[in-house]
Amino acid sequence: MENRIESIKKQLHSQSYKLTPQREATVRVLLEREEDHLSAEDVYLLVKDKAPEIGLATVYRTLELLTELKIVDKINFGDGVSRYDLRKEGADHFHHHLVCIECGAVDEIQEDLLGDVEQIVEKDWNFKVKDHRLTFHGICYRCHDKVETSMEQEVTTK
Repeated sequence: MENRIESIKKQLHSQSYKLTPQREATVRVLLEREEDHLSAEDVYLLVKDKAPEIGLATVYRTLELLTELKIVDKINFGDGVSRYDLRKEGADHFHHHLVCIECGAVDEIQEDLLGDVEQIVEKDWNFKVKDHRLTFHGICYRCHDKVETSMEQEVTTK
């Protein structure tokens, strides 16, 4: 974690920003909860435990700055809530997501699945792709397994 914080500090410095204690507390929360896709309010509540003096507006400004510098990606899964996701270090693109419409679980795909699509878009539409986002909405394996198990039990009890 310390290496990643140092890397983020360098990214901020390269754009003439400092890693203030409030920004560092926010980054630490994002690193500790990297798999969670936290909203600004979630981040605020977790940061407040580490830095009680921090305000919600400071957390919002920090998240927006980190988004602008492409350290964090701001995402929305169709529920009207913006969530924040640390971009993997050295990643050229945002990673992909699988959103379960049954339980709300969000799984990540780190592999870039759209390399060929980008080339087609750039060639056929003369459009320089800088980034892309791909979110699949469906039923996760956990919910799918529950449905399968439930159906099997129904069949055996009849």
